[in-house]
Amino acid sequence: MTVTTITDAQLAPKDYASDQEVRWCPGCGDYAILKAVQKACAELQLDRARTVFVSGIGCAARFPYYMSTYGFHTVHGRAPAIATGIKLANPELDVWVMTGDGDGLSIGGNHMLHVLRRNVDLQIILFNNEIYGLTKGQYSPTSRRGTRSPSTPLGSLEYPVSACVFALGAGARFVARSVDTMQAHLVPVLKRAHAHQGASFVEILQNCVVFNDAVFDHITGKTVASDAQILVEHGRPLLFGKTKEQGLRLVPGKLELEVVTIGANGVTAADILVHDETNRALAQHLAALEPPFPTAMGVLYCNPTLSYEREVYAQAAAQGSADLDVLLRKERTWVVEG
Repeated sequence: MTVTTITDAQLAPKDYASDQEVRWCPGCGDYAILKAVQKACAELQLDRARTVFVSGIGCAARFPYYMSTYGFHTVHGRAPAIATGIKLANPELDVWVMTGDGDGLSIGGNHMLHVLRRNVDLQIILFNNEIYGLTKGQYSPTSRRGTRSPSTPLGSLEYPVSACVFALGAGARFVARSVDTMQAHLVPVLKRAHAHQGASFVEILQNCVVFNDAVFDHITGKTVASDAQILVEHGRPLLFGKTKEQGLRLVPGKLELEVVTIGANGVTAADILVHDETNRALAQHLAALEPPFPTAMGVLYCNPTLSYEREVYAQAAAQGSADLDVLLRKERTWVVEG
């Protein structure tokens, strides 16, 4: 009899899948994201014993059950806080936060803001379907004005949150965007996020077939994708369209972008902006693009610095052993008499 032992060097995507039945609606974009994450894990050969997936509440929050790693299904919106505690307790762990647009940007918006500004070394993956799926289709923070739902039967009057603009505003040092069905694009983006030392924020445009079907068809549809998306890559010109003749440039004399066509009105290739993923101002412009502009996909911003947990441990090491009693008594103290 031949016994085959799986070693870390032999792990395939299926080895990162748990034995639990995947329970999402048929056709849900979550399946594609699960597939992409498992493929990224295999290509990175992540140690399953040192990998942790943390989630809050919502359809995306089922994710830890389906991974053959450690995982925590936590409280609504609080996954970033739990993940921060895990990373501080053991910085050697590889910690991923799986959240949705409602879980991460509504009740969890405050936690999301602070985990990004602190720069805790986590991969934060936000599934954005612009709706609350698990609780049956109410509008979410990313739902567009006019969205009709059980909680906005006449249409939403609110302006939506842009997930990537929010992340940049919170001080994130790595911000990227991709699409659930763009596997050849999504897997490398996930790997880039994993390589980043610090908080990595990845927004994934994801379809909800039941409550918000085809909401991104104007961006992801096969007949429009080449004109509706611009795939950004560091050091490469910001070109898009089937023939790559359209591009982005700064409006002369203004701090805003415009779409131009090479060869028209005297526009040359030299006029097209080159993507610099270390430029926060450019990233903010790209993150905020809306139709009729193309939607920016890829790594919008990457400018690493020391992560929070590294600085915490360095600070503690520099301080040396501490006496809790001395710490408590070193400032003003009061004696209660009587």
